[in-house]
Amino acid sequence: MDRQTLEKYSSAFTLSDMEVFLFPELMYALVLANIMSPRLWKWREDPWFKDIKKLNFNRQMQRLKQYVMEHYSFNLDIETWGVTTKQRELERFSTFVAPEIFSRSNALFGYEGDKYYFDINIRQHFGMDRFTTDVIPYWKTETVEAMDAFRFKDGYATGAGECVSLAALYAAALYIVLEVPLEKIYMMATPLHSQNYVAVGEGVITNNRRIVTKNMWFNGTVLSTKARRAMEKERVTIVAHCSGYAHIDYPEATINREAYHGFLEMLNKYLVTEVNFEIFANFLRVYNQYQKYFQFEFFSGGHHCFLNAERLYQYEHGSNYRVGDVSRKKLLLEVESEEFDLRPDPKRHPLHIVEKKLNGKPLRCGLEDVDRKLKTVLHLIPEIDDFCKDIKQFTCAAPRIPLEDKRFVNSQPVGLKAGMTRESIIAYLETLRESSTTVDLAFYAGRRIDEKGWQPYLAACLERNPVCLDVFKKLEIPLIYEQLCQWPDTSIYDEQGFATPDEVVNFQRGDGLEKALCLVNCGRARKQSVQIIFNASINSLQVSVGKDMFEFFASRRPAFWETTPCLLKLDVVDKNTVV
Repeated sequence: MDRQTLEKYSSAFTLSDMEVFLFPELMYALVLANIMSPRLWKWREDPWFKDIKKLNFNRQMQRLKQYVMEHYSFNLDIETWGVTTKQRELERFSTFVAPEIFSRSNALFGYEGDKYYFDINIRQHFGMDRFTTDVIPYWKTETVEAMDAFRFKDGYATGAGECVSLAALYAAALYIVLEVPLEKIYMMATPLHSQNYVAVGEGVITNNRRIVTKNMWFNGTVLSTKARRAMEKERVTIVAHCSGYAHIDYPEATINREAYHGFLEMLNKYLVTEVNFEIFANFLRVYNQYQKYFQFEFFSGGHHCFLNAERLYQYEHGSNYRVGDVSRKKLLLEVESEEFDLRPDPKRHPLHIVEKKLNGKPLRCGLEDVDRKLKTVLHLIPEIDDFCKDIKQFTCAAPRIPLEDKRFVNSQPVGLKAGMTRESIIAYLETLRESSTTVDLAFYAGRRIDEKGWQPYLAACLERNPVCLDVFKKLEIPLIYEQLCQWPDTSIYDEQGFATPDEVVNFQRGDGLEKALCLVNCGRARKQSVQIIFNASINSLQVSVGKDMFEFFASRRPAFWETTPCLLKLDVVDKNTVV
């Protein structure tokens, strides 16, 4: 393989965030890898999903979300996959990627999209402040097998994964469990978040472990605010779909033009709502700096009583009732009587009057006279221009997304149909490997190693697995071998999937080949000569590190392990060479 191809294909085994942003095919390749895995197909047998088809789609999504919530936690620590350096990564891609691509797509290379994260010091937020500024996390996107394997780590009661992992998990589960056509699932990756848009009904967005319906998008809660932050303040770097992808920094797009146009149209409808009173109250919940200009009126005990808006919103925190809907009267009943005033504040707008005016003829963003009407109704707000700008942002978001000015090129779509069996899916995808890079990468993302995949798998194992080296840095090679032998001889991957050294160390288990490469990685890091000899007749392999020889037994063997003997000689300094 040439340098660029080797980097792309080896990235399918490590799947770091920076690799996914540079090689956008990897994002959907991970979805297809999860679809081929037997793990998600077992979900269909779980009693939780019994008779799932009898529910409407929103109920189905809620059921799926609850399953994900109970079985996976969000994980983005730096210990799991270790660290690398900016210089190392820039040098790795220097011959075919411009440095500004890094700075525009990665928060740790200089990108500043959502100011919130930089106000809280992003390096401190992620525990990077103990390193020099050249050191960055080696965040890797997990397959469903690696996500499930977190239950073997101390401190984890369930599986886990970062945001791209959860997005890929959701996309595959939507197709397998709910049988949502892949054509209706669009993945959106920003430098700090990853979300899916599911084009069913009014649309649903998956955000980490949770889901956000259109109504939820405008409800002003903490959950919706986090989801909105990624859409409103981040660049959507990649949109990935079964027909291809669009990358904000690449002039060519492989996604189907009509499908992309439909996606933009549906997403824009999802992000827009009219301004009735419920939406107005939700807006004030988020933009609480404007609450000081409003008050509520409540008739109680024969008197008209008044309460400052910010106080009633405080009562929401411990209540099931909300300011903006029909439950507001019950919320007011929870307020202590001494909190009310008998006289209105002349500097505040009575919200019941605002409610009548808005619900009489709701406003819709984009209309020219919206600002004029708001300024007429809300004349007591000094910063009314800022208010109008903010409410437009809240009710009519404009995502920073790859536009339709791309040069659309023909690519091989993934034509999986809902209802196909796992076996027929794998057989179909096998036929697309020659014509679709994304499909070809999917087999490697699922850790399926054929003869062509051996070289990129080896490069990934021996160049980008720092946790293995860090865990064993104080042990001599023979003691590392003893430790590896004490762990279960079981891979975290089913069937023909093979783990990387850091997966072996993180989850403290591995088959013979996986453990052997873990030992090889340690030997090479210590500048020792290394050889591996495969014995196909008895499923054993021998690893020599320097003058020491170690033997591993393997219950599975990849496709290249069909000739005997097979010698893999690894040069101490230069690139890996297969003899």
